[in-house]
Amino acid sequence: MAKGSRKNRKRENAGTKAHTPESAHPAQRSSATRLKAAVLLGGSLLVLIAGALLWPRVSKVPAKPRQIAERTFVGSEACSGCHATQAKLWQTSQHRHAMDHATNQSVRGDFNDAVLEYAGTRSRFFRRDRKFLVETDGPDGKPATFDIKYTFGLDPLQQYLIEFPDGRIQALSIAWDTRPKDQGGQRWFHLYPDAAITSNDPLHWTRLNQNWNFMCSECHSTGVHKNYDAADNRFATKFAEISVGCEACHGAGSRHIAWANQKPAWRGPDDGLLVRFDERTGITWSTETGTLRPKRSVPATALRKEVETCGRCHARRDQLSEDWTPGRPLSETHRVSLLDRQRFHADGQMRDDEETYNYTPFRQSKMFAKGVTCSDCHDPHSAALKAPGDGICAQCHAAANYESAAHRHHVEVSPTPSCASCHMPERRYMVVDRRHDHGFRIPRPDLSMHTGAPNACNDCHHDKPAAWAAQQIETWFGPERHDHQTYARAFHAAWSEAADAQSLLAAIAGSGDVPGIVRASALAELPVPDLILIRRGLSDPDPLVRLGSLDALEGVPTDQLWALASAQLADPIRGVRIRTAEVLASVPPFQQPAADRDRFAQAVAEFVAAQKLNADRPDARTALGNFYARQASAAGAEAEYRAALRLDPSFSPAAVNLSDLYRQLGRESDGEQLLREALSKSGQNASLHHSLGLVLVRQKRANEALDELRQAAVLEPSQPRYAYVYAVGLHSSGRRDDALAVLRNSLLMHPNDRDTLSATLALSREKGDSASALGYAEQLARLMPHNRKIEDLIKQLKQ
Repeated sequence: MAKGSRKNRKRENAGTKAHTPESAHPAQRSSATRLKAAVLLGGSLLVLIAGALLWPRVSKVPAKPRQIAERTFVGSEACSGCHATQAKLWQTSQHRHAMDHATNQSVRGDFNDAVLEYAGTRSRFFRRDRKFLVETDGPDGKPATFDIKYTFGLDPLQQYLIEFPDGRIQALSIAWDTRPKDQGGQRWFHLYPDAAITSNDPLHWTRLNQNWNFMCSECHSTGVHKNYDAADNRFATKFAEISVGCEACHGAGSRHIAWANQKPAWRGPDDGLLVRFDERTGITWSTETGTLRPKRSVPATALRKEVETCGRCHARRDQLSEDWTPGRPLSETHRVSLLDRQRFHADGQMRDDEETYNYTPFRQSKMFAKGVTCSDCHDPHSAALKAPGDGICAQCHAAANYESAAHRHHVEVSPTPSCASCHMPERRYMVVDRRHDHGFRIPRPDLSMHTGAPNACNDCHHDKPAAWAAQQIETWFGPERHDHQTYARAFHAAWSEAADAQSLLAAIAGSGDVPGIVRASALAELPVPDLILIRRGLSDPDPLVRLGSLDALEGVPTDQLWALASAQLADPIRGVRIRTAEVLASVPPFQQPAADRDRFAQAVAEFVAAQKLNADRPDARTALGNFYARQASAAGAEAEYRAALRLDPSFSPAAVNLSDLYRQLGRESDGEQLLREALSKSGQNASLHHSLGLVLVRQKRANEALDELRQAAVLEPSQPRYAYVYAVGLHSSGRRDDALAVLRNSLLMHPNDRDTLSATLALSREKGDSASALGYAEQLARLMPHNRKIEDLIKQLKQ
């Protein structure tokens, strides 16, 4: 099967991974814009975490600690008595101000009758009775006054949170720019300045995608329990500490307090801490003889405790469980996003409008591979850099070697570009928040020419083409690029459906020199499952690679799945077990060995629990519906899809999948009604129009069907499948020339889509246009080498 077809269908069904926040909502715009909502809220003002986060006020250790066996949260104030130095550093950190009650001390915005006009709405910020208030458009679009309950973040912007009677806490989309006025700050601004977000838009501040309980709370507070009541659709969310405190990184501290209070009489096996961040203890760095490369005195361990702990909030990830333990692999309680075309460029850089935090870029870096960890550069308590400017790099890299003109080649520029300028390019998120990429990349304008990915050279020389920058690099450093990140061409081939995508991705997936998160991504992107690579990946020590291997099993025949994946039902990492249960859901009971059934049932229970944790999200309900559909439980699937649509009537994956379920049950009219109801809420959603068109085709209502299929193709030209099906419909209606025009137009954007090429070839032959048909056949031959049917066809066309 062609890669585009298999992967596109996976995205259309949107359920196998539908517990992810970034795939949650079919907003009435591109998928890239839809994804932005999750970025704007999920801990975006935090910086790299590591170590203890402590309260500055010295306090007395409690005289009577809780039961030693019980781990409970005690609050940062309880830590400060013994850790005053760290507490003082933390007091000025962004973590300390990640969230706070709205008070005179915490609020930075202008609430002196300040006004902002946006999308026809006049928002006014003012004070009354010691409260901070905003008058703006509410959920019904009408002006109303709302009480600001919490502040959110500190620098370079501050957001504000509003609580509703049902326990929902929503993030206002108007933020205060806290930068100095001479830098453009000290103003109110909207987080979507180039759009016109109104109350009927999925990105409106009162809607699901601006919800603090799900999208923000875990990373802006400590010890959070969401406490969503699905029956009443209400929240009773609680936190142990309002901001990011000591226990956000170290875990519940009651046993450590007990140890501190009772030593030396303490009889426990340790000091009560859940984790020791000791990866840097006794470590030195030195330059290898004859090279400029620093070397760690002791190789880093496989489990990078600091990075995994920081990644809890500094990764694009989906929460599977609230039972998080610091220092454990992040995949135990979260599903980390792999490299994909929505959020990343082919070389692994984050897209400007799809901020994915720096866990994924850092795990791609040579720094990570060599053993650098978060606190090598960032103070673990203040989160500030340990040295100013290039001094942070000079901790390991001999400054004299890298400050030379032979390395920098910008002696005529004042000030001279810093290390970060070239190796950590900035991207802007949330309008004003500029952040450095942590992939520590060598600038590759030559890759920009091939893949379209940005590069640091043209970030400055934006008036010059990438080819010019590539020539300059070659002139300075020679034609060879000695780069750690060697996978851009493979992912570009996959995302452009090139003929060599399979071989390039397989080489990446099978290489021991490629970062684990990249190998995982390559496995998940394979156009055709490679069972040898998948088996090898399923035994990889990196849980991300095992997860990527499970993703690669999508499309493998059901009768092969159990033998391939069932061993992962006993995987030590919960996230892997959950994904295994999901992959194996379609295997009927009679194909399940009796010895495996208990393990499968336990993994299924973990999968269901993960979806129920996020039962406030239509994507989680849809994932559960898809699971029940795979289990041939039509009633269970229908109930979950319906629950998803109650949460969001415009959520297209639930509507599309429920309509397809109705098709299987012979309830086509119910499917049609369902899709029309969803379209009344989201009329610009291409997948809904496409699905409705197919329903109408099956009902032999050709003209109505063609109109729906046309709208899908026009609304989302990035999906070649929509244009292909529309063209097939046109041809079936006797409109061959119109069908050819649609197909040829689609090929301009998707020149390697095999279904489109095959259809264009067939219609060109039917029309008698042998020259065009030959061109399409030769393109197919390049994409599908050694295909005898295509080779024979080319011979016929040449005669």
